[in-house]
Amino acid sequence: MYRPHHLLADARPVPTTPRLSYCADLARRRDPDRYAAALFAPSARREALFALIAFNHEIAKTAEVVSEPLLGEIRLTWWQEALGELYDGRPRRHEVVEALAGAVAAHALPRALLERLVEARSADLDAEPPADLDGLERYCAETSATLLELQLAVLGAEGADWQEAARRAARQVGIAWALIGLVRALPFHAGRRRLLLPADHLAAAGVTPRQVFAFERSEALSGVVMRLAKRAAERLDEARPAVAALPKLARAPLLVGALARRYLERLERAGYDPFDPAVAADLPQRAWILAWVFAFGGG
Repeated sequence: MYRPHHLLADARPVPTTPRLSYCADLARRRDPDRYAAALFAPSARREALFALIAFNHEIAKTAEVVSEPLLGEIRLTWWQEALGELYDGRPRRHEVVEALAGAVAAHALPRALLERLVEARSADLDAEPPADLDGLERYCAETSATLLELQLAVLGAEGADWQEAARRAARQVGIAWALIGLVRALPFHAGRRRLLLPADHLAAAGVTPRQVFAFERSEALSGVVMRLAKRAAERLDEARPAVAALPKLARAPLLVGALARRYLERLERAGYDPFDPAVAADLPQRAWILAWVFAFGGG
């Protein structure tokens, strides 16, 4: 199902910056929006955030690196077993696993949340689209929102008096970010004959899988995309009180919400046409947007 920014990142080789760790470089290349947001976290916490982003990338790409669902399940099982050994104090020799082990040890990250991320990716191996928007949002919550919850735990949410606000913020921003991401990644998925929009919305609009796979533009498809975009905007609005309740230095991962609003603006300008090249394009002013929102709020 939905995969975040690593689908949309430029696939051309990018020179590795020697000063970056393996996970930081991977995050920068494959998930640039989350990477840029993490840079606004306290420096002592950034490597743990990069480890989580890299871990998310490794499991999220499963459906694209295997030739059949069974192989995908085997790959996800490898990661489940790696987590078990990590929590037993025996991390496997793997760049991301070793970095993740350091993050777990330093910040007491909940095992259940990491396991939830892996388990949720089994849905990516299902050829059927989500039945309805509720099902799609549950998937978004289990993946994108769970990752945000883990990142906020790195920044002190676990056990803090603002833990509940962190969970609410992670859920709302995470779902919104995932909904926007799947729309932006629609051409990528359609090219691989995978349909990730809610089946009931498509059926009600009279849009068939064949039309999507053929990259057919239509007002009906744009209408479906518009409804998803409006739902994402609602989630971002609902997140504002919870985000405002968090300490400023703990908000860094949630800065992707500000980028989400810029992607929504671009989508609206494109008439909610998911096949408009501008929709999937990167944000060249990303750093300035994040710096402004971090300094002055809003977004």
